[in-house]
Amino acid sequence: MFGFGLPEIVIILIIVLVIFGAGKLPEIAGAMGKSISSFKRAASEKDGDDNKSAPEINSNKDKKDS
Repeated sequence: MFGFGLPEIVIILIIVLVIFGAGKLPEIAGAMGKSISSFKRAASEKDGDDNKSAPEINSNKDKKDS
């Protein structure tokens, strides 16, 4: 993905553990998970809105022309 192998990921996790402590890691992971799922949900809703609004725009143009 970004060129991270197992050793790099382990080093990053150790640094995060030292900085935030073991008690905060579950909270941070939960917040990140909720943020990612919220972003995915908003992105899929945006895609759905684009598909729904396109026919409405075209139908409004047809009404104005007649």
